[in-house]
Amino acid sequence: NNLQPDARGDFVLYWLTAFRRLNWNFAFSHAVEWARRLNRPLLIVETLDCGGRWDTARAHAFVLAGISENAKAAAKKNVAYHPFVETSPGESDRLLAALAARACVVVGDDFPLKEARRKLPVLGELVDSSGILPLRAADRIFPTAYSFRRFLQRELPRHLDAFPEADPLRGKKFPAPNRLPDDIAKRWPPPGPNLLAARPEELVKLPVSHDVPQAEIPGGPTAAQKAWREFLNHKLSRYIEERNEPEAEAASGLSPYLRHGHISSHQIVAELLDREDWNEGKLAAKPRGKKEGWWGLSPAAEAFLDQLITWREVGHNFCALSDDYDAYNYLPDWARETLETHASDHRPD
Repeated sequence: NNLQPDARGDFVLYWLTAFRRLNWNFAFSHAVEWARRLNRPLLIVETLDCGGRWDTARAHAFVLAGISENAKAAAKKNVAYHPFVETSPGESDRLLAALAARACVVVGDDFPLKEARRKLPVLGELVDSSGILPLRAADRIFPTAYSFRRFLQRELPRHLDAFPEADPLRGKKFPAPNRLPDDIAKRWPPPGPNLLAARPEELVKLPVSHDVPQAEIPGGPTAAQKAWREFLNHKLSRYIEERNEPEAEAASGLSPYLRHGHISSHQIVAELLDREDWNEGKLAAKPRGKKEGWWGLSPAAEAFLDQLITWREVGHNFCALSDDYDAYNYLPDWARETLETHASDHRPD
């Protein structure tokens, strides 16, 4: 919105819904800067909503692991943090309205999936920390990875020196956190320890699909960092030859952590480029849209970055600029033809 910040507000609110980490996060950094500038406490509220078409107990358990970690991390950094897990759709909207009425500014995550825009009584800003290319850097949908890659190779260099801070709170000073107002904390209480631990007897109470069992892969920023270190140190060298062989386990395993915001692609790119002793002078002179050779890195690093940036962010591009990205008629002709051909195939129970 175009409103002004309310300097009389009680706190700066960071409404955390997608970039579920307290590092390498443009949105969190922006909220920290507002708190410093206005000399107001910072309040982080992380919500886990229900009512989505694809909400499952598996995904909830994965996200809850990150919420539990973020609560501990915020406490160590002396920042107010309040998690909230919906038990019926719409509860988070009402919590946001109650907090926004007392806030100076509301900062939220700009993620390329459908989400209702709420009307706020104060300045509200959505900040993109989805990928290496800003969501608004492209003004059209790219129909193929090749066309998007050519665009990336022209546009990306100007964004490679604008990464978020690894620790947004380092060296920043603003007032100590206030306790969440009692009336709000009572109406929208934080999840108990058993729900944070994703105990089955607690998960089953949530209105999400329970047909998909919990995964063995642990969620949370710590698990994300462990998976990244394992890939960087032990799997990257095998990535080209073995990534498509499931039994080789040479893929990164980072997809769920990227999807749920437990690790930043900015961190991954920064640390990989550092490992490769890279500088911008190694970039190819012309953007030809080729998968190999543009970065001036080892073949394995180039192949991985093509997956991390081109193939991941072409999806961001489509979702950010399409109103109906989840509609059946947006599938390409070949995909619809294949689905229709096999629609009546026998499927085991």
